[in-house]
Amino acid sequence: MEEAIQHGIILEQYADTGRGACCLVAGFTSEGKPIHIVIGRKAEQVVIITVYIPTPPKFITPLKRNRS
Repeated sequence: MEEAIQHGIILEQYADTGRGACCLVAGFTSEGKPIHIVIGRKAEQVVIITVYIPTPPKFITPLKRNRS
C-alpha cells in the first residue's frame, strides 16, 4: 500500500463525506497488482479508509471508472 500511495495517482477527490475530505488513489503493488486506496487526513496523519482491487463493472481499467 505504501508504494501505491507514494507512486500512485489521485483519481477522484471527495468533499466531506462524514469522515472528512478524502481521495481515491490508484496505484500498483510491488507485484504489479492494481489497487485503489481511499485516504483522508486526521490532524497531521494520513488515514487509510479502505483498500480494494478495482474490477469490472465499476472500473473498465484500474485508472478508468465505468460511467454507464
